[in-house]
Amino acid sequence: MRIKAAHKMLRNLLWATSKHDLYLMQNYSVMHWSSLVKRGKEVINVAMPVLPTLKYPGSFSRSLSRVQVSTMAVKDNLIVAGGFHGELICKYLDKPGVSFATKIATDDNAITNSVDISYSSSGSMRVMTANNDALIRVFDADNFKCIDNFSFPWSVNDTSVSPDGKLLAVLGDSTECLLADAQSGKEINKLKGHLDYSFASAWHPNGQIIATGNQDTTCRLWDIRKPSNSLAVLKGQMGAIRSIRFSSDGQYIAMAEPADFVHIFDSQTGYESSQEIDVFGEIGGISFSPDAEALFVGISDRTYGSVLEFNRKHHNRYLELF
Repeated sequence: MRIKAAHKMLRNLLWATSKHDLYLMQNYSVMHWSSLVKRGKEVINVAMPVLPTLKYPGSFSRSLSRVQVSTMAVKDNLIVAGGFHGELICKYLDKPGVSFATKIATDDNAITNSVDISYSSSGSMRVMTANNDALIRVFDADNFKCIDNFSFPWSVNDTSVSPDGKLLAVLGDSTECLLADAQSGKEINKLKGHLDYSFASAWHPNGQIIATGNQDTTCRLWDIRKPSNSLAVLKGQMGAIRSIRFSSDGQYIAMAEPADFVHIFDSQTGYESSQEIDVFGEIGGISFSPDAEALFVGISDRTYGSVLEFNRKHHNRYLELF
């Protein structure tokens, strides 16, 4: 599939919900792409006014227009997109229209850097946003009320919730990464070792390993039971690590640089065995299929925009599917 370019710094604009279903940004549209029928369908058009169709008492939903999407996430029938000017858009895929839209931050540099869809330890779905205004905001995914916000001393570039819903990874304009209580936002541990600012995180499915991607061109793996030192340091080629994904079986971790390089490491070899995928162009996102049989790479280059699909070969490699 060929796509037109998005902003060069974007890194989470591609999500696979099955081996054959992708959600991605194309110009000002959130698209659904089916690799089975080789056809795309527009899900949200953010160039036109975005008018929320559902009204929730106590929520601050409002219309938006010409949103430049900076990040997105898709999980369990909910798609969430953040914008360069602090926008937040939420849509349930089984309901018509956009469920919720608003500006959550109004600063001049109020970009929504990341969004995360997760479940609390009690089982309720939450949406968390990380912004340049140094806040993480927590929304109830049932009515989209902002139920909490956590403040930090620096711009928050990424946040992700552990599989059990208890811990929150917080990364930003600091050499330190934080582990916090997901309910209170209270700091539990500092992860020290990176040399620059961090941009990406991902949890291993077992909930015991957190991966952090940094401007220092490395991804560090941390065992949350022994967080004083990193478990492993995975090195990139040239640029910051801006997107990280674990496969659903936990065997593989993929990490993407801003352009040209995607790296895959095998956890069963202690992350010693790896494969480098050399592409051409800015990388808009990476995503494993839920069955861990495919890896998708979004290329946001203005000339060579496309989605590449790689299929798993069971001698522990991925091979491009032509």
